[in-house]
Amino acid sequence: MSVDVITNTSPVIWLGRVLSGLAIAFLLLDAAMKLVPIQPVIDTMQALGFNSTTTLARGLGILLLGCTVLYAIPKTALVGALLLTGYLGGAIAIQLRAGNPLFSHILFGGYIGIFLWAGLLMRNNQARALLFP
Repeated sequence: MSVDVITNTSPVIWLGRVLSGLAIAFLLLDAAMKLVPIQPVIDTMQALGFNSTTTLARGLGILLLGCTVLYAIPKTALVGALLLTGYLGGAIAIQLRAGNPLFSHILFGGYIGIFLWAGLLMRNNQARALLFP
């Protein structure tokens, strides 16, 4: 049985949509908290070694929002996934530098990245064809 026959089934497409939806919901919440920089965001950024300003928090929120919107639109989902992978890689590096716990903090960006890519590959035939010819 070919990969296309297995992955084009309706339950797989819906699972991809659910995984993508969960990732999008989390990333939109994260972006919103940075756009309206509440005190825990500022405190956490300072604990991670940033010069904690509302301008920096808002800038990160705008960046994350833009990448997430690109991921949510089917025609630009692959570009959004690539940009979000870079964003999440930076988050992993910062958590590592801060010396935070491995499975709960450092790898959390990786978990979101797995949801992003699994969801995209399950729901998008063109992305799957580009990455797995």
